[in-house]
Amino acid sequence: MSMSFQFRDKDVMRDSVKCLAQVQGDDIDKYAQRDLKKGLHLYGTDGNIGLTNAWSIIQTDFRCCGVSNYTDWFEVYNTTRVPDSCCLEFSENCGLHSPGTWWKAPCYETVKIWLQENLLAVGIFGLCTAMVQILGLTFAMTMYCQVVKADTYCA
Repeated sequence: MSMSFQFRDKDVMRDSVKCLAQVQGDDIDKYAQRDLKKGLHLYGTDGNIGLTNAWSIIQTDFRCCGVSNYTDWFEVYNTTRVPDSCCLEFSENCGLHSPGTWWKAPCYETVKIWLQENLLAVGIFGLCTAMVQILGLTFAMTMYCQVVKADTYCA
């Protein structure tokens, strides 16, 4: 008699994660939003091209602006403006125009909803990535042991 663990209902996993997340969800949301807002201040600065590109892509693809809303950017720029990636119609310096030309949706909530809807796919991707890493480490260790063994016989 073999023991196997299977999800009979794909919603069981999602519901379990939701239950766990709701226990500390408010604190997690609060800290995540605080840290993301701190990260906004690094947008466009030297040495932070990856962060700048990530924010630009998120705001363009998810049609959102800022962590909570577009006013998050006002603190970054100390004026009423947003990055051009927040604009409904992209054009050079469109972030200097009126708020009516910017996305209104908050990026934090928009991305959070997308992750919740795609939790299974994100989880599978994460597990596959971990498996590839473990296999790579295993093969590297095997090769290392073979090289050490060969050096011992040749010496």
